[in-house]
Amino acid sequence: MPARNRRLGFIAVLVALFAILFFVNRRMRSTVDPADLVLMNGKIVTVDDRAPAASWIAVRGDRVAALGSEPKGYTRYVGDGTEIVDLGGALTVPGLIESHGHFTGLGSSKMILDLTKARSWDEIVALVAEAAAAAKPGDWILGRGWHQDKWDRVPEPNVNGLPVHDALSKATPENPVLLTHASGHSSLANAKAMELAKITATTTNPEGGEIIRDAAGKAIGAFLETAQSLVRYQSGHATPEEARARLRKQIELAAQECLAYGVTTFHDAGASFGTVDLYKTMFEDGTLPVRLYVMLSAGNKALAERGAAYRMIGAVDNHLTVRTIKRLIDGALGAHGAWLLEPYADLPASIGLNTESIEELKETAKFAIANGFQVATHAIGDRGNRETLDIYEEAFKANPDKTDLRWRIEHAQHLSLEDIPRFGKLGVIPAMQAIHCTSDAPWVYKRLGEKRAGEGAYVWRKLMAAGAVIPNGTDVPVEPIAPMSCFYAAVTRKLKDGTTFFADQKMTREEALRAYTLNGAYAAFEEGLKGSLTPGKLADITVLSRDILTCPEDDIPGTEVLYTIIGGKVLYRK
Repeated sequence: MPARNRRLGFIAVLVALFAILFFVNRRMRSTVDPADLVLMNGKIVTVDDRAPAASWIAVRGDRVAALGSEPKGYTRYVGDGTEIVDLGGALTVPGLIESHGHFTGLGSSKMILDLTKARSWDEIVALVAEAAAAAKPGDWILGRGWHQDKWDRVPEPNVNGLPVHDALSKATPENPVLLTHASGHSSLANAKAMELAKITATTTNPEGGEIIRDAAGKAIGAFLETAQSLVRYQSGHATPEEARARLRKQIELAAQECLAYGVTTFHDAGASFGTVDLYKTMFEDGTLPVRLYVMLSAGNKALAERGAAYRMIGAVDNHLTVRTIKRLIDGALGAHGAWLLEPYADLPASIGLNTESIEELKETAKFAIANGFQVATHAIGDRGNRETLDIYEEAFKANPDKTDLRWRIEHAQHLSLEDIPRFGKLGVIPAMQAIHCTSDAPWVYKRLGEKRAGEGAYVWRKLMAAGAVIPNGTDVPVEPIAPMSCFYAAVTRKLKDGTTFFADQKMTREEALRAYTLNGAYAAFEEGLKGSLTPGKLADITVLSRDILTCPEDDIPGTEVLYTIIGGKVLYRK
């Protein structure tokens, strides 16, 4: 065959091949169902090691349909009804997961006095007096957020640094006042509130709590841990409908805050049966957009009667899961309530408080393991953590057929060196809050001394080295629901004065992002459903104004949320 004919034949084959490829590609494009939402021109970090990065993502229904980095690759998913969002290069990550917070507490904090910025007891008294002047006699004045170790001076008079109520009571003679510590583990009340609660010189301390008294035995108005239940906010003549409306308002406010901060799933660390009922109703009527992973807060008797009926996984289109029981073995370090192996450095007469008995917690563990519940126990002190690990280990050994239980310890702030390896060995999840490290550090030294603080306080790297999976969160309203501040704390451990709290325990930025996404999903048995941007998973997405993986570290806290997307729906735009 002449060379010319061979060339013509070769060209003809190429033309035919290209034609076939064109028509096959066109047919493939025509058979791809269009996406409902396409995000393009971004830096997408998937937290999926199999395909860690992309520049576009297509969403169909409530799921991720596809991702890619090829130029214009997204166009085959675009149809007449597709919404296209140009990310302008913005960092896009899986929806952020708040792995420990108090959902209704977040909403409630928006409805009462904010005491977080007060720098003295006198300032707080003035704030409360101003609120009382605008209230009717008998109205309760509520506030939260004070912290005596963050005041610029010690109040006078005081008992162990806590103010005596006299100035507060004088400023508010007609209104009961109840002011909750930032941690939620102690409260201050005025004379009117104590009068309504019938607090007298003969009122005894409840188990796991303490009424703080002066040298003469008179209550100063400070109540620690379980003693807070003695002085309760009383809603007067509010009807059940009014109380439910107030709770609904708290839930709505909390959801708005979550969306504004890029939080798509919230682990609610303690809710009553009634609150769960309202959550379910609001999900069903479409008024609650944020996904909730709920920990039941109920006594063993109530759990035995009703608990099993409340276990639910992925209810209302994967918006509500209830599969965890919340317990508290001790209090908070700031209130001298964390249960320690050795006395407090600044209060040698105290080792803190055991707030729920070991026997009660063992009974909870038996119920949980028999009924398919996870247990999440608040434990802050090294003694509290050891006792909790012992309870868990005993339950696990008694039930060798039960595996992958993923029981949690909430906070795990101060640990004995001997107990750190037990987290990985037992598969126990330390659900920690990085922001607590940098917020608490100035007074952690006072409470524990430098040696104990260095060995076991907020030891993320030691726990990870032992094989533990750490999810991150803020414990809101203890700290603001500000993921970027929490992320910053995780990667810098930097205090407001510029010093660093044991820098060897920092997370890398990639580890910190995983802690706020995939690790949070893992802690809730939901890693197959969320936590990474993977085809088939829920399209929960957060878009940020800065690249927190590469920007100067001090720019991280100022990063804003541009979009919050839940189930493929854009629910927040900056």
